[in-house]
Formats: sequence, structure tokens, C-alpha cells
Amino acid sequence: MVGLTPKRGARGDQAAVPILMLLPNMITLIGMSLGLTAIRFAIEDRFAMAVTLILMAGIADFFDGLAARRLKAESPMGAQLDSLSDFLCFGVAPAIIVYQVHLTDLGAFGWMFALIFVAATCLRLARFNVTAGNDNAVSGPKLHFTGVPAPAGACLGLMPVFLSLSGIIDSGDGAVAVSIWLAFVGLLMISKLKTPSPKAVRVQRRLIPVILCATAIVIGLIFTRPWLFLVLISAAYLVLVLVALIRARGSFLG
Repeated sequence: MVGLTPKRGARGDQAAVPILMLLPNMITLIGMSLGLTAIRFAIEDRFAMAVTLILMAGIADFFDGLAARRLKAESPMGAQLDSLSDFLCFGVAPAIIVYQVHLTDLGAFGWMFALIFVAATCLRLARFNVTAGNDNAVSGPKLHFTGVPAPAGACLGLMPVFLSLSGIIDSGDGAVAVSIWLAFVGLLMISKLKTPSPKAVRVQRRLIPVILCATAIVIGLIFTRPWLFLVLISAAYLVLVLVALIRARGSFLG
């Protein structure tokens, strides 16, 4: 994404920057604002709205990168801004939401596991920033991620909240299990697992009609049982990660 410091012209004056080139950074800041507002709603016990804002921040995270690539507005400053936003939206905010919904009865013990999740997200993003240059040097689409990406980690971490919002479990249920779950998701994020990338997905032509028909079911779930839909999507992704974990045969940390 484009930096905010304009280049100097031939006569030393600062050259103007097309407003469109600022669009990726503007989207990033919108996403950051959504994540920060999600924390506010979590503090006010408005958990459905808080989770919704995290999901919207995920959409913003997708589009800021897309806009930067299409506009050729990528820059080191934009990349760092994006990582800071991701840390807030997919690390800090989900941890606070999960703590408020499920871990308050554990007090400091529950908070410790929330901190573990946040720290793992921070390490995941720092590693991504360090290795991004090497990844860009590789030609062709990136067919896998190293470890669970931060947005996917946020969805997995929020899975107990999805379950409570869908009515499958009650708020506060299984606090110890939720704590262990947060630590497990954090471990997946900082692992060396080769987790699937959407760019690696290939669909056989004979399955295309089935997938298109299934889209109607997906849309129906989104509008009628959105939290159950998120549980199913998170569970499906978890299965893929567990398959990668089995294939790694214990070498997922290095």
C-alpha cells in the first residue's frame, strides 16, 4: 500500500499524490476502526455486534490488499500499517471478546490465556513481515501459508463465541476448555504448518453445478442462521488444518 509521504518533484516541491492511491490505506484504517469499535461493544456486552465488526474488519483486510495490488500502491509503510491493524482486529479484539463471553469466571487464569492468543498473533504477523520479501521473490501464486493466518486464527479463536451466539452452548460454559482452545489456536498460528491457501483450491468441472447449487444453501444459512454458518465454516477449516497437522507428523514447529 502507498506511503503517506509524497515524493518531491524536480524543483524540490512535494508532488501531489492521486487520491485514489490513498484508498488502500483508507480501507486499512476503516478496518482498524471496526476492530477498535468491536472492543468497545465487547466491553458493553454487545457480543453479536462485536463479532460482526470483526468479520467486517476481515472483509476490509481482504479489500485493502486487493486495492493495493490493483492500483500498484503497495509500500513498506502500507504493509506495516496493515499488520498493526491486523494485530488489533484479529489478535486483541477476539481475545477480549472470548474473555468477556467465556473466561471472566476464571479471572487472571483466563486472562493469561487471552494474552497467549494475542502474543501468538503478534508473533505470526511479525514473522509474516520478515518473510514477506522472500515470498514476493517467488514467482507464481502462493499455494499455502506457513501457519494459520491471523484472520483465520481469529475465526478459530472466536469459535466458542460462535457456538454461544448460535445457542449451542451458554456463555461461560467450558471456560477451561476455551482457555486451552485459545492456546491451541495460538500454537497453530506460530507453527510451521503448511495450511491451505484459497489460490491452491482447484475444482473439477463436473462438480461446478453442485457447488453453484450449494451456494443457495450457504446464502440461506447466512441470512437465517449466521452463527451456525460460522461454526460450520470454522469447523471445516479446522478439519483442513488437522489434516495438515497429521501430515506434518510432529514437525509442525520447525
